[in-house]
Amino acid sequence: MHINWQALSVFIILFLLVTVLGFWAARWRRGDLNLLHEWGLAGRRFGTIVSWFLLGGDLYTAYTFVAVPALVFGAGALGFFAVPYTIIAYPFVFVVMPRLWSVARKHGYVTASDFVRGRFDSSTLALVVALTGIVATMPYIALQMYGIEIVIAQMGIPVEISLIVAFLILAVYTYISGLRAPALIALVKDTIIWIAVLVAIIYIPIRLGGYGHIFAVAGKALPKHTPPGTLILSPKQYSAFATLALGSALALFLYPHAITGVLSTNDRKVVQRNAALLPAYSFLLGLIALLGYMAIAAGVTKSPVYGANIAVPALITKMFPSWFAGFAFAAIAIGALVPASIMSIAAANLFTRNIYREYFRPACSDREESSVAKFVSLVVKIGALIFILAAPNTYAINFQLLGGVWMLQTLPAVVLGLYTRWFHRWALIAGWAAGMALGTWMAVTLNFASSVYPLRIGSFSFPIYAALAGLIINLAVCAVLTLAFAALRAPAGKDATAPTDFVEAVPATVSAS
Repeated sequence: MHINWQALSVFIILFLLVTVLGFWAARWRRGDLNLLHEWGLAGRRFGTIVSWFLLGGDLYTAYTFVAVPALVFGAGALGFFAVPYTIIAYPFVFVVMPRLWSVARKHGYVTASDFVRGRFDSSTLALVVALTGIVATMPYIALQMYGIEIVIAQMGIPVEISLIVAFLILAVYTYISGLRAPALIALVKDTIIWIAVLVAIIYIPIRLGGYGHIFAVAGKALPKHTPPGTLILSPKQYSAFATLALGSALALFLYPHAITGVLSTNDRKVVQRNAALLPAYSFLLGLIALLGYMAIAAGVTKSPVYGANIAVPALITKMFPSWFAGFAFAAIAIGALVPASIMSIAAANLFTRNIYREYFRPACSDREESSVAKFVSLVVKIGALIFILAAPNTYAINFQLLGGVWMLQTLPAVVLGLYTRWFHRWALIAGWAAGMALGTWMAVTLNFASSVYPLRIGSFSFPIYAALAGLIINLAVCAVLTLAFAALRAPAGKDATAPTDFVEAVPATVSAS
């Protein structure tokens, strides 16, 4: 394949810039990186500005910039479910996450599993929450590497070698700088992404004859796709769209990397402030989704290797001069490095705090705890790299669909646990197992081709997001067994928290940035 040297040169320059920032971040807002809360949460020092960029870089990944418009490119309107789900998520964050921030700051919790352990006095429940987070995060990290792979392939350079180099850079600066690295890089990443997207949604329609022409071409082409797509959501898609949006919204901030971003802030008011400001990214996401329709109007075709996921990179190559294509590709690749880094740190925090320290080395020192977390962050990234290089890409994408299914099953313990201790700890474990089993079974029966299961009641079919179906069963099992264990007077354990722990604000000692 021909190498686009001009695009590659711009790409390399920007990539080197963020690499330097990643290493320099160890000196930014200095702290003792031999302590887990300093390495894994940046000392809980981030104010409104930094945390806004960090959470934006954390939640809007390279997979978002590739897969959302790819789904719109292939299926049409259904792909826009990602826009309302992010809008639904932020009121949820505004109400729920300040409570988690307060109790975590009060007790020094680093992970959601730490909170569950203290709230329900159950190391087993904390373990299943930790394992769920780690397992759901692994394919998510792999898909960040997949986003980089697509961009690299579009520029015509060897994929395997380039991915390994990108991995090494990511691994080393994360090991050295911890959460400070992706936070600092996010400032650059979000800036160039906003520039690239805003230029694209203005310039490309001008070249294609306007949005009216784009929608007209897409409206004619989508019904001819296999399976057929629609420009406007059809009634048969309403339940799938609605349950995907609701289930994804509820699962979004249960992911370990999202919770890590929240706990790194210096005040609970910063969490609420960001919940009000982050919908700006939903506006950006809506613009990105439109690129799928633009790709149809521009005559982009599916790749035999990457399928519809090639839509945006191919569109950029076709519509822009090489130097700007390199700029946009760098935005996508850097947009993969930031969340991949945060995800690996979050997974490492979970393993170290809730598995290693809980079951293997209860008396380990703070330095040992931090060293183990750094090492595990490398192992997680190595596993993700092997996964994306060895497994067929279609399997990697479909496997990721289970992430939301799995994470949503931790909602009763984590979210409801912030408000009530009525659920029995053993019932929460049983409910989690039931929800995991049902959600996974639904995905398996669909051969991982979709996370929307056609639930049949008699002759009536109700397509539903498997995660939401699993949560309904989960809550039912939790409620019934809680009543049963209460009747049997099963020991409920001791609550390490107090009601005031969830509402009291700890005065911030760091600036608002």
